[in-house]
This record gives sequence, structure tokens and C-alpha cells, in this order.
Amino acid sequence: MSDYDHLVDARGEACPMPLLRAKLKLNEMLPGQTVKVMATDAGSVRDFEAFIGLTPHALETAHSDDDYVYLITKRDK
Repeated sequence: MSDYDHLVDARGEACPMPLLRAKLKLNEMLPGQTVKVMATDAGSVRDFEAFIGLTPHALETAHSDDDYVYLITKRDK
């Protein structure tokens, strides 16, 4: 999970901030670019899965203890 174009470090922030910050970054990105989001809130898992289910974007996740990492690749359609 080391290949990305942008980084959002939302560790220590409660939901819904990790997702909101990721959405703001996605709005600035070009299709094909990837953002890495780092979070510590367990509720972010539910938020990111629900968000991706409503969008064309691709999601890759990794979890270890209290660390949650999301790679989102922006897609147009």
C-alpha cells in the first residue's frame, strides 16, 4: 500500500472526519490518481465501505490494531 499520489492523515480524528477529509481530497484529484487515508477510528471502516458502495471509485484497505489505511483510486464512471 505504498503507491499513492496524495496522503490524508486523519489519525486521531473521530468519524466522520476521516471520510470528509478524503472526499475533499478526491474532489481535487484527477481520475486515476490514488489517495492514501490513514485513520484510527474503527467507525471509519463502515463509513468508507458505505461511501465506496455509492461511487465508482476503487477501495483497498488494510487494518492492524488501531490503524486503518484506505487507498482510494478515483474513477469517473
